[in-house]
Amino acid sequence: MIHNYQLDLNYIASRLEGLEETIITKIIDRAQFCVNETIYQIGKSGFAGEDQRCLFDLRMHYHEQMDAAFGRFIVPEERPFTRNLPEPRRQVTIPESGLQIDDFEVVNFAGPIRTDYMKLVKEICRPGDDAQYGSSVEHDVYAIQAISRRIHYGAFYVAECKYLGNPEAFDPLIDARNTTGIIDLITRKEVEENIISRVRQKTAEMQKNVNTDVRNVVNPDLLVQFYRDTVIPLTKQGEVAYLFNRIRTGDNSSSRRDDYEYSFKW
Repeated sequence: MIHNYQLDLNYIASRLEGLEETIITKIIDRAQFCVNETIYQIGKSGFAGEDQRCLFDLRMHYHEQMDAAFGRFIVPEERPFTRNLPEPRRQVTIPESGLQIDDFEVVNFAGPIRTDYMKLVKEICRPGDDAQYGSSVEHDVYAIQAISRRIHYGAFYVAECKYLGNPEAFDPLIDARNTTGIIDLITRKEVEENIISRVRQKTAEMQKNVNTDVRNVVNPDLLVQFYRDTVIPLTKQGEVAYLFNRIRTGDNSSSRRDDYEYSFKW
């Protein structure tokens, strides 16, 4: 029997730890530009005829159209921020995930991720306008996609792995739609504190030798707060969403996304 590393908790933890560095790097890159509020204001994108979307949303839309054509969103943890994307034009083969769910979009937290990321930008970036609009939205897209990948990867794979380790405890909570009970069961405070400690240390280390005359240094506490208030809680909410929609053998009562209060609505 071939071991499914996707459902090995140690492997999952290693992947999540690796994604920390990607997120920190992308956020530091975005912080080198001012907030540039104009790029988030509807009707000020500079695109003719685009009076309903901001520059950031347009950049995300066109970027995800390309991603979709290349098959990015076939991967479970790659959940899009935009709707009505094209079908993949590239043939993509991915390893068997081991996930027991028939619609990955049931676990899509793009909405709250976007909301919290917008708040983070105002905290990490210098106030004002440096007219670097194209570079700002480019780094926004890279940063927010990295954050989304980490949250959804944890939501899918940690939930499935923990369920397989203790189905007798999870099944009654799932049947009762006991959100609080499931969150209590999946929470490991010591693991969360280790994550927080690593994020603080990595953020400081990555910026230790930068030239502050030309580089904006991000306060590690801001990344810690973002992980504590957004990344970790949304990952756990995603785990609950996955478990509420998980297909069980012989279970004919499959849950739909409207059954779960945290499911993202377009």
